[in-house]
Amino acid sequence: MPTARGMRWVAPPNWPQPAAGWSPPAEWTPDPAWGPAPSGWVWWQPQARAYPPFWKVKTVADTSPRFKKTMAGTFAVIVLLFIATAAADDTSTPTLDPVAERAQASLPPSPSASPSPSSSPSPSPAPFAAPSLIPEPTVEEVIAAADDKTALAMLGTLAVKGRAPRTGYDRDLFGQAWADTDRNGCDTRNDMLRRDLVEVTYKAGTRDCVVIAGTLVEPYTGRTITFAKQDADGVQIDHVVALSDAWQKGAQQWDAGKRVAFANDPLNLLAVDGPTNASKSDGDAATWLPPNKFYRCAMVARQVAVKGKYGLWVTAAERDAIARVLADCPGEVVPVGSAPTTAATPAEAAPAPVAPPVEERAPAPEQGPPDTSGLDPDYGTCKNAIANGAGPYYRGQDPEYDWYRDADSDGKVCER
Repeated sequence: MPTARGMRWVAPPNWPQPAAGWSPPAEWTPDPAWGPAPSGWVWWQPQARAYPPFWKVKTVADTSPRFKKTMAGTFAVIVLLFIATAAADDTSTPTLDPVAERAQASLPPSPSASPSPSSSPSPSPAPFAAPSLIPEPTVEEVIAAADDKTALAMLGTLAVKGRAPRTGYDRDLFGQAWADTDRNGCDTRNDMLRRDLVEVTYKAGTRDCVVIAGTLVEPYTGRTITFAKQDADGVQIDHVVALSDAWQKGAQQWDAGKRVAFANDPLNLLAVDGPTNASKSDGDAATWLPPNKFYRCAMVARQVAVKGKYGLWVTAAERDAIARVLADCPGEVVPVGSAPTTAATPAEAAPAPVAPPVEERAPAPEQGPPDTSGLDPDYGTCKNAIANGAGPYYRGQDPEYDWYRDADSDGKVCER
C-alpha cells in the first residue's frame, strides 16, 4: 500500500504547477472519466471543478520494515474488531435448536397476540415530508455574481439575438486564406504553428517562417500530436469562432478590412487536431464542445473574448451553454488579444517592391541532378500551394520558385 511519503502532485502541460507542499482538499475524488491511468498514476478532479481543474499524482510504495510492522499491527486490530463484532451479534440474537423450534411451533398462540374485535386500527404513519430543495441559480444570477475581468462577466455584456440566415456567406469574403496581416513576412498559418507547437523545425531559407515539423499538445482532445508538413491536414488552424458563425451573428455588416482582420486574429486561432476540427465545423458552444472537458472553460472563454472584441452577438442557447460551462470555473479570465480589428485588403495593400536588377554572372559549372529532398510537392498552382500552407518561394533561394509563374516579376511567387 503506498503512503504519503513519495507522493508528488503535478499539473498537466500549460497549467499552473502546484506550490511546494501542496495537497488536494478532502473533497477531491478520483475522476473515472479519464479511464485507466498509466501505471503508478491516478487522475484527480475537484468536485467543484475549481481552477486548475485536474491534477495527477504518482505514489511510491513504502516497503521499509517499519512500514511493514505498522501494516501488520493494523491488520491484526481489524481482525480482532471483526471477531468481537461477530461475537456481539451472536449474544444479542440467540437461536434455538431444531427440537426447541418444533416445540415452540406446536404451542397455541398467545391471547394477547390476537386482536380484539373492538380494538381500533392503529393509525398509519404520516407520509415522509421531503426536505425543500434550494433552486438552481438562473443564468442571469450566475452572470450577475461574476467578478470583473472574468469570462462570465463579459458574457453578460454580449447582445442576445437570433441567428441570421447564412445566405450570401463565402469564405472569400474574409480575404485570402492566411494573409500576412501583421506584415512580418510570414503567413498567419505558419505564425500559429510557430506559436502553438514545440520542438519546431523550419524549412531552410525561409528565415524561420515555414514550419515543417513539430509537436502539438492538442487542446481539443488532450493528445500529443507529431506534426509533419507532408501530412499538413493532421494539424489544422481552427477559427474558435467559426467564420460562418460570425457571418450569421454580425459579420454581414462588416467591411472587408474587419473581416480580414477577424479571419487572421491570433486570439481567434488555435492549432488543433484536424479530424476533431472537422467535427466542430462551424458549430458554436450550444452545438459543439471539445471532447477534452478540461479545456472547455478555456475554449468558451476565448469565444466570449472574440465576440466581445468584434461586437458579435450570441444566441440564447449559446449564452446558456457557455454559462453552464463557466459555472464550473467562475474565475476563468478573458484572454486578451492585441491584434487590430481591421486589416488592409489586397486592393489596399502597398504595391510590391520592384526587384533589383539581377547581376549577370558566369555560368556555373555543370553539376549532377539537383537534390530535391526536403522540397514541397508541386501543387500546380500557387492557389493550391497556399491552401496547403506552402510558399512563398524566392528566386535564387527556393527551387520551387521555378515551378510557378511570377506575374509581377518581383522575385517571389505564391505570396499571401
